[in-house]
Amino acid sequence: MPFSQSSQISIILNHIEQLNPSTILDVGTGMGQYGFLMRTNLENIHLFQIEAHRGWQRPKTEWRVRIDGIEGCDVYVTPVHEYCYNQLMIGDALDILPTIADNQYELVLAIDILEHFSIDDGIIFLNHLKRITSKTALISTPKTFIPQDVPANPYENHRSLWHQSELYENQFTHFLENTESWIAYYKK
Repeated sequence: MPFSQSSQISIILNHIEQLNPSTILDVGTGMGQYGFLMRTNLENIHLFQIEAHRGWQRPKTEWRVRIDGIEGCDVYVTPVHEYCYNQLMIGDALDILPTIADNQYELVLAIDILEHFSIDDGIIFLNHLKRITSKTALISTPKTFIPQDVPANPYENHRSLWHQSELYENQFTHFLENTESWIAYYKK
């Protein structure tokens, strides 16, 4: 679905804050939850200018962090996307990712996306994430298979279950603790 499991949000966000990237690609933005959290937590005081008794929102051109996104389902796009993302690409991630240059983003984020691919397509997907990042690619995927078939949006269908060993084999060798999901990252 277009939102994340609540048990992993603070774990992932805390790790992102420690990384403090200035360029981010959020693959599978859903309703923009991580875009909003990254924008407010990483940009922080750069979002507003406050002087004396008045203040105003800084224009995007003055923001420190560039956050781009890919979303497969245009119905999920909300005003949150317009506010949080510098650029939003709509379409199939496996079609868009090959068009992005190597080492383009310090952080590539794919939260609860991997299970929507077959294993073979998932490996291709992970390879693109590793190629596109200059530092870190962070993913999460459920530890158990959760059947999900959404006729109105086939991108939501669950097609695979990933184990820690498979993530490790694909160079996602660092894991953050969570009971429900594998939260793994690849580091260049």
